[in-house]
Amino acid sequence: MLPLTKFWVLEGFQLFDKLSRTSMMRICDMLEMQYVNKGDAIPLINGIDKKVYFLKNGAVKIINKDSEIAKYIVRKGHIFGELVLYDPHTTVEQAAVALEDCIICSIAATKMVALMDQHESLKNGVFKIYGTRIKKLERRLQDLLYKDSSTRIKEFVIAYIFDFGTSKEEKVIAKKLLSHKDIAHLTNTSRQTVSNVMSTLRKAHIIDYNSQYISIHKNYKIQQQVS
Repeated sequence: MLPLTKFWVLEGFQLFDKLSRTSMMRICDMLEMQYVNKGDAIPLINGIDKKVYFLKNGAVKIINKDSEIAKYIVRKGHIFGELVLYDPHTTVEQAAVALEDCIICSIAATKMVALMDQHESLKNGVFKIYGTRIKKLERRLQDLLYKDSSTRIKEFVIAYIFDFGTSKEEKVIAKKLLSHKDIAHLTNTSRQTVSNVMSTLRKAHIIDYNSQYISIHKNYKIQQQVS
């Protein structure tokens, strides 16, 4: 693949915002680019081959390799598989599955570590990503302690739409990539509770959905602040 095409892949990643074009092009030479079909697995570790992935298009679900329980969702413009940068000896009990057709680039973990040593902004960016992951985990634990299941589901669904959706007229519309079972795992609830809450939110005209899409009024957050 031509370096310029890979350069397009890295555009939009905040991780590389402070790097020069020359540095970006050098990084592009190290990348492997691939198209991944919906439903396909992406091996986070293949034997001793450890890589970090950059998701240009699509969405990826990170699951527990043994139980297949969803742990978190990665959207375009973000990286995954970065755990190998902090623990090079990890066997990683996680797997990645494409929720839709994806374009990803990967780089060997050893090369990524070398780049982080050369570019302070890149190192800081990766540490920030890891810190954000920890904060989200802490927030989920707090939610378990202080929020009921219905509130957790409602907040997760609304956040998902705004994170993964695009504005169209008066609505924010996102692809319905997650099953009720996935949402139940991500909110530590049951699939039946998810179904009940989703139905209640639709009857209250807070969200709308079908088998392919889920939407919400684009001013929902503003309306909530006013009320």
